[in-house]
Amino acid sequence: MYAVVAVTDSGWKELVVGSEVPVLVEFWAPWCGPCRMIAPVIDELAKEYAGKIVCYKLNTDDCPTIATEYGIRSIPTVLVFKNGEKKESVIGAVPKSTLTATIEKYIQV
Repeated sequence: MYAVVAVTDSGWKELVVGSEVPVLVEFWAPWCGPCRMIAPVIDELAKEYAGKIVCYKLNTDDCPTIATEYGIRSIPTVLVFKNGEKKESVIGAVPKSTLTATIEKYIQV
């Protein structure tokens, strides 16, 4: 899977918490300008790290429960999960290098 796939309440536990590889989740909404700016970066990372991490998008308008559960107050927010646990959050439309550095921490053996 190379494309960034939407995740919802129904698939959250299986796809994110139950994943055997690290997971990057972008919390976003269609009306969010900075979210549109970071979306192509997330797509690139999904391709570059295919097989090492899995990338998902969660629409905070459609799935407010999960956003609330993880304390998402502003979007875009990117959370990194490993072994079902939230490890790190990156808030805002950050440069690709910031996200790459964050991912690299969790794919090292």
